Amino acid sequence: MVGRALLAVVAAATLAGAAAGPAAAAAGRAPSAFDSAAARYDVPRDLLLSLGWAQSRLDQGAVGRGGDCGVMQLSVGRTLPVAEALTGLSRGDLCGSEAANVAGAAAVLRFYSDRDGLSSAARSDVNRWYGPVARFAGPVDDSIARLFADTVYDQLAAGFAGPARVAARPVAPERGRFEDVPAWGTASERSPDHPPAVWAPAHKDNYEVANREKSGPIDFVVIHVTQGSYAGTIAWFKNPESEVSAHYTFRSSDGAVTQSVREKDIGWHAANKDYNARSIGIEHEGFIENPAWFTDAMYRSSAALTRILTREYGIPRDRKHIIGHGEVPTADHTDPGPYWNWTYYLELVNGNFLKGTGIVDTPTGRLNVRGGPGTGSPVVGSVADGTKVTIFCQRAGSKVTGTFGTSTVWNRIGMDRWVSSTYLRTSQPGFIPRVPRC
Repeated sequence: MVGRALLAVVAAATLAGAAAGPAAAAAGRAPSAFDSAAARYDVPRDLLLSLGWAQSRLDQGAVGRGGDCGVMQLSVGRTLPVAEALTGLSRGDLCGSEAANVAGAAAVLRFYSDRDGLSSAARSDVNRWYGPVARFAGPVDDSIARLFADTVYDQLAAGFAGPARVAARPVAPERGRFEDVPAWGTASERSPDHPPAVWAPAHKDNYEVANREKSGPIDFVVIHVTQGSYAGTIAWFKNPESEVSAHYTFRSSDGAVTQSVREKDIGWHAANKDYNARSIGIEHEGFIENPAWFTDAMYRSSAALTRILTREYGIPRDRKHIIGHGEVPTADHTDPGPYWNWTYYLELVNGNFLKGTGIVDTPTGRLNVRGGPGTGSPVVGSVADGTKVTIFCQRAGSKVTGTFGTSTVWNRIGMDRWVSSTYLRTSQPGFIPRVPRC
């Protein structure tokens, strides 16, 4: 929580460019909201965008755990009160307007940078903002603060395309005191149950040590979506005020996994005492309203674990025993929501690692690869005529006329890499049987 003394300091702070007034809440979609906030608070625009991408995939409608809100996921217990004091805007404005939400986050980052003593010249160097970004994660372990900040900088280095585009570039963040904190997973204790996972135990008040003779066998796997970031979820399970935990959490970008509760013990994830006692809870980074979080890497890593769990505990590999949080009796949640691909997930759990293949056939010699399933998405690369590509999944997008006629079907051939089906020679035109829908 933000103390009164800190709020008093925040309220008195005078940032260059002045506190954001009503103009900061003016209507505007990315990148205009980010341009305005970056200029007002002298924060690197692409850093703001990378933070917003890591927090919400630039989705102003994202509502996180405990009411965290907007593109930047301003937190009720941390950044939102600071943003209110700095900008003079109400909580409703900061959560309801993208421009205000981004401005509020920029104000908070600038406040943190001033506390770190960053000069005007230093503020122009994106690598000098590591400390303020780590502090944006809130009062968490240094290891989780580093995980949070590294996620933002890794995304900045990789670049991305969406509501706004950030080009890939080399980064060399100045981590300061976090330099001596090992990167997540490099020196961390490994999971005692699932070796690929990092072991980061939940607070002892957030789960129950089980007596399996009393609690009975494990009969279910319960699938969740975090409504927040990977780092934030792990930190939430470590916070004794949360009174929640799940056994495992998977990261969207690469399928990395952290274990927070031993399988033999009872995680508090399903809001149903009986189901908690008889299940393994698996969280997946993202928001139920945005399918962009549900990557092939995360599906495959999670399904590999569920396949192991079902074998270990004799759980049938069907939808009666591998269920969503929203299917638990008395549950007040709806995750994993309408965009979770149950058909694909169960196929993976059952060992059917489905993919398709196609041969590029284009008269121009090279086929543009786009960042999304449509001609309006930015070009992120190209593939040569005659190249054999793997089709991970398919979805409908903009209509294209090409070598094989006219179609709205687009094929994902890599992470955020899409080509029209009209330029791929496949087993059949359009949607391919048993290749999953994205």
